[in-house]
Amino acid sequence: MISDFDDYPIHQTPEPVAQPGTTDFNFYDRYWFNGISEHDGLVFAMTLGLYPNRRVMDASFSVVINGMQHSFHASRLAPLARNRTAVGPFSLEVIKPMKQVRAVLEPNETGLSCELTFIARTAPIEEPRSLMRRQDRVIMDTSRFAQFGRWQGWIEVKGQRLEIAPKQVAGTRDRSWGIRPVGERDAGIGAAYIPQVFWMWAPIHFDKFCTHYGAFEDEDGGQTQASGYLVPAYENVDDIPEGSDIVVNKMFSVAQKTQWEPGRRLARKTEITMVEQNGARHVITLEPLHRIYMLGVGYLHSEWGHGMWKGDLKIAVETWKIADVDPNDYRFQHIHHVCRARMGAQAGLGTLEQISFGVHKPSGFVGFLEVEGK
Repeated sequence: MISDFDDYPIHQTPEPVAQPGTTDFNFYDRYWFNGISEHDGLVFAMTLGLYPNRRVMDASFSVVINGMQHSFHASRLAPLARNRTAVGPFSLEVIKPMKQVRAVLEPNETGLSCELTFIARTAPIEEPRSLMRRQDRVIMDTSRFAQFGRWQGWIEVKGQRLEIAPKQVAGTRDRSWGIRPVGERDAGIGAAYIPQVFWMWAPIHFDKFCTHYGAFEDEDGGQTQASGYLVPAYENVDDIPEGSDIVVNKMFSVAQKTQWEPGRRLARKTEITMVEQNGARHVITLEPLHRIYMLGVGYLHSEWGHGMWKGDLKIAVETWKIADVDPNDYRFQHIHHVCRARMGAQAGLGTLEQISFGVHKPSGFVGFLEVEGK
C-alpha cells in the first residue's frame, strides 16, 4: 500500500505510511472544530475522521442558528493518501500547519454549504494521553492537542447566508489519534456493559489569553484524568511560537462545581477553579447561553457514528429544533454549551462540553440517565 507520503521521511514503523502501526480495527485519526458566537444563537461544529483499518473516511458539519440545528453527514471509501482529506462535497485543507486550516462544503442537495478558515490565536496545547481499559482490553489509547482560533468566511443554510467575521466568531479545534471505539459495535462483553462516564471540558477565550480545562471523574467525583492551562494569545498568527519555543502555564490542580437544571443532566452554571504551581488561584464562572448537540457531528449517532461503513460515497442531512430535544434521549447527552465567562475582571467566551452516563454522586446522577428526586 505505497502512497505519495512514502516519499517523505516521516515513517514511524517499518510499514508504509498508509498502514498504521497497529491493526486494531478501532484505530482512528480525526479533526474536530467548533465556532461560537453570542449573536443569533450561532454555534457550529465539524469533524473529519480517517479509520484506515476499516477503510472509512467520514465528515460532518452541523450549525445551530435561531434555535434550529442542521447537520450534513458524509462517508466514503478511505483513500490511501493521507493528504486527500475530502468526503464528497466536504474538504479540509491545512494551509499552514498549526496556523490556518480551511474547511469547504460545496453547494449540494442538503442545502448546507460553507467556506470557513480557522486562524490560530494560540499555540497547540498537548493534552494528557488518554488510556482506558475494560477488564483486560484497551478501549481507548489516544493523543490529542487543542488550539484556540477565530473564524472567517461564510455559511449558507437553506438559502440563508451568514457572514462569519473573526471578531464575532471564536473557536477551538482539536486533533486526536489512536484507539477509541468507532464503527460498528463489537460483540461480546461490551453489550452488557453499563458505562460510567463523566467528562467536562472547557476551552475559554479571553482578550489576551485563553484557559483550558478538562477532566474525567468517577462516580464519587474523584478525578481519573485532569488538566488545566493558561495559554498566551496572539493577535498576529505569525507571532505564535512553534516547537520548543511554545510555553504554556500548566496548572497544579483543577476542579469544577456545576449547578444543573432541576431534574436534568443539563448544565446551568459551572465554576472552574485552577491553581498554578506557585499557588495562584483562578476561578472561572461559566454561564451557558445556547448549545449544540454533538449528535450532529456523529457522536452517539446510530446511523452516522464515526467510522461506520457506508460504501463508496453517501451523504445525508438532518434537522431538529433545540427546544424539542428529549432530555432523556441518550443520543443527546453529549452537549456543547456556548458560555459567557468571567475570571476576575476578565470577560470571555467559551465552550463547556458535558457528557455524563451512569452514577455521579456529587451531581445527584443515578442509574444510567436518571437524576435524584425525579
